[in-house]
Amino acid sequence: MHEETVLWHLGNMTFHGKTLMMTWMVMAIILIFVLLGVRSLTSGKPGKMQNFLEWAIDFVRKLVSDNMSLEKGRSLIGYLVTLILFIFVSNMFGLLPNFTFNLLHNVEFAQLDKIFEGSSWMSPTADINTTAALAILTMIIVVSMGIKNQGSHYFKHFLEPNPLFLLIHVIDLLSKPMTLAFRLFGNIYAGEVLIKVIMMLPGIWVLPGILPDSIWLAFSVFIGAIQSYVFTVLTTAYVAQAVAEE
Repeated sequence: MHEETVLWHLGNMTFHGKTLMMTWMVMAIILIFVLLGVRSLTSGKPGKMQNFLEWAIDFVRKLVSDNMSLEKGRSLIGYLVTLILFIFVSNMFGLLPNFTFNLLHNVEFAQLDKIFEGSSWMSPTADINTTAALAILTMIIVVSMGIKNQGSHYFKHFLEPNPLFLLIHVIDLLSKPMTLAFRLFGNIYAGEVLIKVIMMLPGIWVLPGILPDSIWLAFSVFIGAIQSYVFTVLTTAYVAQAVAEE
């Protein structure tokens, strides 16, 4: 079950090759899906893809309007739609079988043979680097929108109700990206490990092994969907706190 970490080196920088490759594949899938969805936009009877995209946008817009003034949060909608789609597709990636069928097992370029080995792909969100990057980006948006809407008054809440609470407010601000990153990473990584353990059980490809495998896959889909929703909801809530005047 142990997998060797594939590292790419560029100058003094080191990258996780498998995580980057899977992330690029997720972005390509989302981009193709969105382009197909908006290819034949119509105000009449929309197609299935346009219907789904409109539903996703309306879902996020309602999420924003329930937490803050839509006027203040309108610029956040595009980011949230992208965020929930990226996290959901990333979470599902580790559940997909490896469709390369080991055709790259002899390709040593960029260590593709190691990246695409195994029976399934990897979720980018099963790497703490990905979830930490998303969490840090979210907090940058939170602080920037707070400053945009309140100016220097945004920093005043760090001294309320008493300047002695400054340290507590700073710890609170720093803990938010940590909890966002580790919650998402922990759930997805644990799910992938358990799936690999189930796949190693004897008789998993024959009855009665099909039943527990199917149940766990369905549960993993549910967890992946919930985690993408939770991350998006918390992002919205943090922004709502930052732009609130009270």
